Amino acid sequence: MADTRTTEKIAQAHKACLDGVYTINSVIATPADSKFGLTDNERKAKVSRTVGYLKYQKTFTDWTDEDFTVIDKAIADADAFTGD
Repeated sequence: MADTRTTEKIAQAHKACLDGVYTINSVIATPADSKFGLTDNERKAKVSRTVGYLKYQKTFTDWTDEDFTVIDKAIADADAFTGD
């Protein structure tokens, strides 16, 4: 993949990935049918959509020195949660 993102776009994408980590962690930690009203299937769907974004972002080859430790953990946790 030929990547031509600016440094600013790379930083924005990394921040968006970290936001996705927060979403995944929050949804996994919140029980089904809690006050937020998500069923187990809705939780899995939300996590699946979010982890898809993280996996897509990781396909870019123009990352520089961004730390992906928490992103990689969120991907693994999401895959375990959804059964993928």
